[in-house]
Amino acid sequence: MNYPVIPEIDHSVRKSASAQQDSLTKPTGSMGRLEALSIDIAGMTGKIAPKLNNRAVFLMAADHGITKEGVSPYPAEVTPQMVMNFLNHGAAINVLTRQSKSDVLIVDVGVNYDFPDLPGLVRRKVAYGTANMLHEPAMTRTQAEDAIRVGMDVLNEAADRGLELAATGEMGIGNTTASAAITALLCDRKPSEVTGRGTGLDDEGLRRKISIIEKVLSARDPDPKDPMDILCKVGGLEIAGMTGVTIAAAARRIPLVMDGLISTAAAALADKLVPGVRNYLIAGHLSPEAGHHFLLESLGKYPLLQLDMRVGEGTGAALAFNLIDAANNILREMATFDTAGISNRD
Repeated sequence: MNYPVIPEIDHSVRKSASAQQDSLTKPTGSMGRLEALSIDIAGMTGKIAPKLNNRAVFLMAADHGITKEGVSPYPAEVTPQMVMNFLNHGAAINVLTRQSKSDVLIVDVGVNYDFPDLPGLVRRKVAYGTANMLHEPAMTRTQAEDAIRVGMDVLNEAADRGLELAATGEMGIGNTTASAAITALLCDRKPSEVTGRGTGLDDEGLRRKISIIEKVLSARDPDPKDPMDILCKVGGLEIAGMTGVTIAAAARRIPLVMDGLISTAAAALADKLVPGVRNYLIAGHLSPEAGHHFLLESLGKYPLLQLDMRVGEGTGAALAFNLIDAANNILREMATFDTAGISNRD
């Protein structure tokens, strides 16, 4: 599969943004990570303090065969039900994207349900969910590549319409199991270190989930140095879709805000597949899911928020849009020492 080339960060614009930050009426560095965020965005976009008004969360939806093993307290039927809730504007992601004045694109890349043609739903189904990875690879290579292409295509279509800021979100019962398996491989950790409660497992359920992931990794034996082998054997169609969105965003110099564990697992795979992707990533928040901080550390990213959010859907990323606006507004609108007639340091 051919991937696009990831451009270099614009170091000249980044340097100019840093100099402009130092000229503002505040002690140097006193706005903390908001300063660093605005400088990073300048390097990504090649623009100082862009407004980034055209923004969207790409919410990829798919089902997982591993749910047959009882890894979630919710049945697989919840996936299409939640997709309908998104389309009816009743979910957390709908509330937060309205607040942040952003769109949410719901993409059926692998839900085990035939949706009619509905407003707001992008139907790009690759398969009716993954196989049960305890007994066989989750996807064929063709399916994984097709799902990556879906993600790349929907991002590029939005970019052609003027998209300036993107985020990834997901819906798929069982996808924290797939993401924990991916995290264990990418971060060289034991399943017990990176597996969380997902949608609310009790202690017994968590132990069962860890045990199943251990069995999956033993049975499938993915190559930890081969991101496509990992994705095919223990991944998900929505994870592959988000991987494609992430790659295409970086190729188009569009900042990509990661959400929680699942979104970040997709971003980590994207960076392994196409080096340089990480330069266009922003960590929206830190999820309490056990493996998330390991993935962020591996990417060299520090989360903007830590609110113990774990609903997924892209909610942490959408909430972080507001901080991105704040960072750019400070750089764009704040007076300089010269314009305000204030003495700067000697």
